[in-house]
Amino acid sequence: MLSRLRLKHLVVLPLVFVLTACASQPADQAARGEVFDPYEGTNRSMHRFNLGLDRFLFRPASKGYVKIVPDPMVTSFSTFAENISLPGQAVDYLLQGNPKQMGNALLRFAINMTVGGFGLSAPADELNLPPVDTDFGETLHVWGFGEGAYVELPFYGPSTTRDAVGVVVNLFSNPINFAPTRPADNLGVYAEVVRRMGDRGRFSDTVDSILYDSADSYAQARLIYLQNRRFELARDDEDAYLGLYTDPYAEIGTDPVRDPYLDPYEDPYAE
Repeated sequence: MLSRLRLKHLVVLPLVFVLTACASQPADQAARGEVFDPYEGTNRSMHRFNLGLDRFLFRPASKGYVKIVPDPMVTSFSTFAENISLPGQAVDYLLQGNPKQMGNALLRFAINMTVGGFGLSAPADELNLPPVDTDFGETLHVWGFGEGAYVELPFYGPSTTRDAVGVVVNLFSNPINFAPTRPADNLGVYAEVVRRMGDRGRFSDTVDSILYDSADSYAQARLIYLQNRRFELARDDEDAYLGLYTDPYAEIGTDPVRDPYLDPYEDPYAE
């Protein structure tokens, strides 16, 4: 466990340093809904790589997965992935100075992993416990780090320099990874891959329309990612929320993160 903690710090500290040294975005640019993409050439090359990976591997595997595996089981596996991420989310809420949501995350984890059949269901929802959804990228946002440049990560897809750091840190920050007994190493990573396969298969038509039917799939994916991420980070910040939703977007009232029936790949600003 100590070696894992040392590894975490060896990885996290340089990443935060890199984040502060990256090309910085003007403070009000994200608030105005503008795109900061100084690495567009490299990003487009990575997008072509990810597109080929999706076309020949992830897309057919995901469509086969949701076709063969019964839908309730797909839902259960996705729920399991969400449940085992809850201790890591609790850590992020603690770092954000939000003990109430930290407690909610731990309570949901305890209920769902016991009453919920080892995390395959979410009875905490039936008890109307507050939803939780955070990550280390949001923690950096709370700490005052800017969005940074848009980047496309290999295998992962659209991100920003701030969220890219969050993705790597969250691989090491879940307390489950330090448990003395666990079914498998890197269980959270495997569960997240299965969850993404379920989403890719279920929303195949929407994703295909973005990746394969758009005149510029790179620009379309970039726009949708940034809009959704900014929407998500603004939801608990009243000033940012009001600034983000001036006309013509003032009538939007659905949160794509908290609504379980909403397509996560859909543009939240589309009418």
